[in-house]
Amino acid sequence: MGIFQRIFQKEDLERYLQKDSHFERTLSAVDLIALGIGAVIGTGIFILPGTVAATKAGPGIILSFVLAAIVCAVAAMCYAEFASVLPIAGSAYSYGNIVYGEMIGWIIGWALVLEYVLAVATVAVGWAAYFNSFIAGFGLKLPKAITGSFDPAHGTYINVVAILIVCLIAWIIDTGLKTSIRLNNIIVVVKLAIIVLFLLVGSFYVKPSNWTPFAPFGGMGILKGAAVVFFAYLGFDAVSSSAAEVKNAKRNMPIGIIGTLVICTVFYILVSGVLTGMVSYKQLNVDDAVAFALQLVHQNFVAGIISIGALAGMFTMMVTMIYSSSRLLYSIGRDGLLPQFLGKIDKHHAPKNAMLTVTIVISILGGLIPLDQLANLVNIGTLIAFAFVSFGILLLRRNPKLNQIKGFRVPFYPVLPIISGLLCLFMMTQLSAETWLASLAWFVLGLLIYFGYGIRHSRMNKADDET
Repeated sequence: MGIFQRIFQKEDLERYLQKDSHFERTLSAVDLIALGIGAVIGTGIFILPGTVAATKAGPGIILSFVLAAIVCAVAAMCYAEFASVLPIAGSAYSYGNIVYGEMIGWIIGWALVLEYVLAVATVAVGWAAYFNSFIAGFGLKLPKAITGSFDPAHGTYINVVAILIVCLIAWIIDTGLKTSIRLNNIIVVVKLAIIVLFLLVGSFYVKPSNWTPFAPFGGMGILKGAAVVFFAYLGFDAVSSSAAEVKNAKRNMPIGIIGTLVICTVFYILVSGVLTGMVSYKQLNVDDAVAFALQLVHQNFVAGIISIGALAGMFTMMVTMIYSSSRLLYSIGRDGLLPQFLGKIDKHHAPKNAMLTVTIVISILGGLIPLDQLANLVNIGTLIAFAFVSFGILLLRRNPKLNQIKGFRVPFYPVLPIISGLLCLFMMTQLSAETWLASLAWFVLGLLIYFGYGIRHSRMNKADDET
C-alpha cells in the first residue's frame, strides 16, 4: 500500500465498535447533560459577562451570548449527528478516522489533545488561586514557594494545589465511572444552585436605567462581544468522547449535547441581564464581576458564596475534561498512533494507562509551567475540531453504509453544516498571530510524531496489510 493510500485509509465502524466493546454502557442523558454543564459553565459565567459588557458590548452582552449560542448550536448539531450514528470513543478524532482518513483523524486528535490538556492545566491553576484566596479568609496561608509555577526570580517553584486537585480528580474518575459521575452531578447541582441564588438576590437590585443605552458600542460591539463569549461555550464537544459508555447512545447523545447548550445559554443570558441591570456596564471591567456587583449592594455573604460556586465550576470542568482527555488518549493508543499501552482497558473497564499519562502531563503543566500565553491555543484546537466535524457531515451523508444508520440528523442539510464550518473558520481568523505561530509549531510536532511513529504502528494499516 502506497503512502498516500495509507494516510487516507479510513477506519471501519464495526472494527471500532468491537474495540470499544469492553466499556460498560452506564451513562444516561441526565449524566451527559451534567457532564456538559460541568465543562461549559465554569468561572467564565462569573467573569466574562462583566468584562465583555464593559469593554465591547454594554448591556448588549445578552445578544452577544445569543449570537454565540447560535454559532455553537449549529456545531453542536453536527456533533450530535456524528455521536448518534457513530457511538464510539474518541469524539471528533474517531469521526475523522472514519470519514476523512487516518492522517486527518490524527490532526483532529492532536488538536483535541491541545484543547483538553491545556484547558485542564489552565483551570487547575485558576482553581489553586481561588482556593488559596478562600483559605486566606480563614487566616490560612501556604508557603509562597509552593503556590506558583517555576519562577525562582519571584520566589515560586511549584504549584502544589494545582497538582493535587488534578491528581484527586483523576483518582476519583479512576475509582469508578459511576461514582465520579454521581459526584460530578451533585457538584453541578450545587453550582447551578449558587448561580440561581445570585439571580434571585441580584434581581431585587436591578435598575432598568442601567440597561440604557443597550448597545453603547453599536452593533459591531455586540458582534465583537459574541466572538469573545463564544469561547464560554467550549466544552460541550467533550460530551461526545463518552459515546462508548452511554446507554442508548443514538437517543441520549443528541439530548446530552444539545441539552447542554440550551441550559448553558439560558443561564448565561440570565446572569448577563441581572449583572448589567445591577451595575452600570462601565464599572464591570473587573476579574470578579459577579462578586463585585454583590459587594456594591452590600451582599457580602452572598458574594462569599459565589467564590464557592467558582471553585465548584472549575472542579466539574476539570472532571469532564480529564475524563474526556483520557478517553481520547485511549482511542489514539487503541489505533496504534501512540504507544499501544495507552489503548488498554483494565479489569474495571477503564483506560488506566491513558488516565495516568494524562494526569502526569497535566500536573507538570499546571504545577510548573506558566500558562498565560498558552490559553488561546485551547481555542484554536477546539475550532479546528469543530470545522472538521461540521464539514465531515457532508462526507458522512455520502457514505452509503453509514447513511443507512438511523439517528439524529442535522436539519437543513447541507446548508447548516457548511455554515457551521465557515463560521468556525471565521472565528479562527479572529485569533492573534502569536496563537497561530504557536499552534503551527504544535501541529508540526504532531506531524513529525505521526510520520515518525504513528504511520508505522497504525493498527488499521497493519490489519489491511495482513488481509
